[in-house]
Amino acid sequence: MIETGFFTVDAAPIDHELQDAGTTGPELAQLAASYISSPRAIVFREPSSDWRLFVILLPLASRLSLLTNPVFAQLTRAWGLNARFVGVDREHLVHDFRALLDDRTLRLLVEVPARSEIAPGMRRRTDEALDVLFATLAGEMLTMLGRRPDARLRHLDREHRLEPHAPATLFDRTGRYPDFLAGLRTALRDGIIDVDFYGRALRSIDLREDAIDARVRAVLESTLDPVTLAKLARTGSGIHLGCYNWLHIDPRHAAPRAHLLTHLPAFAHFFAEALVPVDARRLEEREEWAHDTWAHNEWAADSRREDNLPTPTFELRPLAARSASTHSLYWSAVLGQAIDSGQDRATIEALAQRFAVHDNVIRRIWRERPAGLGQPPTWQLGQILRQLHEGGDRNWPADRNAWQQLIASAIPAEAV
Repeated sequence: MIETGFFTVDAAPIDHELQDAGTTGPELAQLAASYISSPRAIVFREPSSDWRLFVILLPLASRLSLLTNPVFAQLTRAWGLNARFVGVDREHLVHDFRALLDDRTLRLLVEVPARSEIAPGMRRRTDEALDVLFATLAGEMLTMLGRRPDARLRHLDREHRLEPHAPATLFDRTGRYPDFLAGLRTALRDGIIDVDFYGRALRSIDLREDAIDARVRAVLESTLDPVTLAKLARTGSGIHLGCYNWLHIDPRHAAPRAHLLTHLPAFAHFFAEALVPVDARRLEEREEWAHDTWAHNEWAADSRREDNLPTPTFELRPLAARSASTHSLYWSAVLGQAIDSGQDRATIEALAQRFAVHDNVIRRIWRERPAGLGQPPTWQLGQILRQLHEGGDRNWPADRNAWQQLIASAIPAEAV
């Protein structure tokens, strides 16, 4: 039996005023009712023997009941771009399945908040059909993953963080409730509400969203491996799910990897994006050789290697990071071996070769661990290192403001 539930925002004293059409107008009252009643996250505990947890974070939109019509299929896909689908398997690894959401699954996801929409002034009703819908949705997700046996390892989460307000956080609020915020601004501009009411509404939104993020984060952390979380916490790099997977996927080498993260927390995104796929391919090959007889065939091994080649893409971030070049793939493999062997000098040299900079640039970051550098994404990290290499020791940033200026000016050529 799958344990299913969903999270909605907590009640606030301002709710009655927000949903009063005489105070805020019918349009904003409807948007407020949708914001208050719509599910924010759907949680499936123990959906199958292979999975500990599924969590789907849902964005909001007004009149979602209209999106259930097939005519609005394109709008449904645009709405689904802001959804997050995270899974935790039996080995406590975290997966990001957002790329696997197809049209049928998105229609089911739209139907969940659409059924919960209520008109302002009406009491919320308990819809028994939601239970059936949740069961159907869980079955659809398991079927979707069953059709993609490679999804378990090829979709390991490599980019998200569990800190609510950090860059690349799992709880991104930019596309979560755009209609409600636009309605508040319109009502303020038109003089329907005053500045004081607008400020109270925004404060209530912040408090509710922080509470939702904390609840979802607690659910996720409860299914993760506590030993790996403790090692990750001691590194000072934050709760980066990609780094968590990197430490947990191979427990034998977790200690040298945590040691490296402690000295180079600024490279957290790079380590996750470059090295987690390498470990995933190794694990996939070991599982195939252990369980599949055809994997011993030489032709099958060649086919498997062809499947692991990076797919050509026009997405800006991989192009700017130059992660698919022969040079990058070679030195990433060398870097992984150096890290797991515990050789700091070989690790620094492999990093310098990967980013085509002098060893002393990496050594100084290793030694000083500048807080102003933060944890830039991989596509920007290479440009930052190249500028540090060209500037030399005399132009090395001296304070946080200097680091911010350097980061702001580090724009890869592919982004120009």
